[in-house]
Amino acid sequence: MTSPHTDTTIAPTEREIRQVFIGLIIMLALGAIDQSIVATALPRIVSDLGGMSHLSWVVTAYVLASTATMPLYGKLSDQYGRKPMVYVAVITFLLGSILSGAARNLPELIVFRAVQGLGAGGLVPLAQIIIGDMLSPTRRGRWQGVIAAIFAICSVLGPLLGGVITDLLSWHWIFYINLPVGAVAMVMMGRALRQYTPLHARRIDYIGSVLMTVATVAFLLVLTLGGSTWPWFSTPLASMAILALVSGAWFVRHVQREPEPVLPLGLFHNRLFVIASTVMAMTFMGLMGASLFFPLFFQLVMGASPARSGLLIGPLMAGMAASSLFNGRVLLRAGRYKPAQVSGLAMAALAFAVLTWGAATSQSLFVIEPAILALGLGLGLVMPNMTIAVQNALAPVHRGVGTATLAFFRSLGGLIGVAGSGAILAWQLRLHGGTGALTPLPGEGAATATWSRAASTAVPLYRHAISMTFLIGTCVIACAFLLILLMPELPLRDHHPAPAATAD
Repeated sequence: MTSPHTDTTIAPTEREIRQVFIGLIIMLALGAIDQSIVATALPRIVSDLGGMSHLSWVVTAYVLASTATMPLYGKLSDQYGRKPMVYVAVITFLLGSILSGAARNLPELIVFRAVQGLGAGGLVPLAQIIIGDMLSPTRRGRWQGVIAAIFAICSVLGPLLGGVITDLLSWHWIFYINLPVGAVAMVMMGRALRQYTPLHARRIDYIGSVLMTVATVAFLLVLTLGGSTWPWFSTPLASMAILALVSGAWFVRHVQREPEPVLPLGLFHNRLFVIASTVMAMTFMGLMGASLFFPLFFQLVMGASPARSGLLIGPLMAGMAASSLFNGRVLLRAGRYKPAQVSGLAMAALAFAVLTWGAATSQSLFVIEPAILALGLGLGLVMPNMTIAVQNALAPVHRGVGTATLAFFRSLGGLIGVAGSGAILAWQLRLHGGTGALTPLPGEGAATATWSRAASTAVPLYRHAISMTFLIGTCVIACAFLLILLMPELPLRDHHPAPAATAD
């Protein structure tokens, strides 16, 4: 019998890999497309359910729940195996979809979206972990690149599908459509995926799980509500910040004493893991913080219609998809991942600098669009490689929780970027005489219609404020570039690293 701590197993056949990967693609599509497809239907949801003042919580509740549960899925998959946790994640996601589609008012929808997020938190980490189980690091790049490409494609298809489904059927069906897709994913994974022998004893750190979840959710609430729903110096925000600090400190003290903690502190003794997690967080901090204002920049500053602004953002996703696939199929064949990451962050920092200059000096789309494409190309070289680097550096016993924790830091960085950029934009508007409220955009035909006098006078103000968010993005990505230079590069293993697999 193979020891649970042995890094050997019978390698999966190419047929098994293809079958599992098809199931993973379907599973990933569920989570990747959900956010953008729901965002498109929000106006119709408000018209049916009301509650405009709390509408943002339809998205926020999902993001909070999915981000907070990512490390838990990784740890539990190390203890109980990947296959059971895939079932838990997909079933929870589908249950949340059913409940969300049947919601009768906005508070119900917000709660049910949180349930959906509890399942979504496992979709991406588990897919990356399973690929790490099945393939050696030298072969893993191709499939990780495809995952990044799927996210880019889904982010483009989501708004289109959301609009079509909402117009032809109703907003309820943007949730119900998940059911047949999720069922197919579960059948595919159930038939093709082996159940790997757990690498840890089946002991759950309940106290650590609760403390980590409370600390994470409290911190995320401070980020998402501070400066908007709650003033920065308000009692509710201060109380939530204190809760995050106290529960976080208690969690650190707990895991130091717990023999089987939900988040092993040994991970943070690994220099590569610490640098990789920080770089990933900073990369998404800059990306999400700046790209949040691309539609606002195109519509309010450059006078594009909403539909055209969506097309103008397309090069970002196209660049990420193209470079991710090229990286996985070509660059990683040399057995090295760091050169592509260094080049990618350098390209992204330069692209952000061009965007900052272009926005501040009223450059045309002939400058802005190539810079957005270059930004996507650069970031597509960073993200898949970072997962491969972390999985290659960690022992199999920590592969699940390490991969999921990396995804957690990526999501956390994105949330910090969004919250921080929103605060910077509002600060710049107040500093230069604005009200902090967005000037209403023109209606259909905005690209050719004459702007109102109020909107025209607001253009320079918003141009300056948005260019400042791009400048902050430039600085953050530049810091990530400097930090990754310090990250060690370990040779990629060419043997199969999975734990022992057993028949079901």
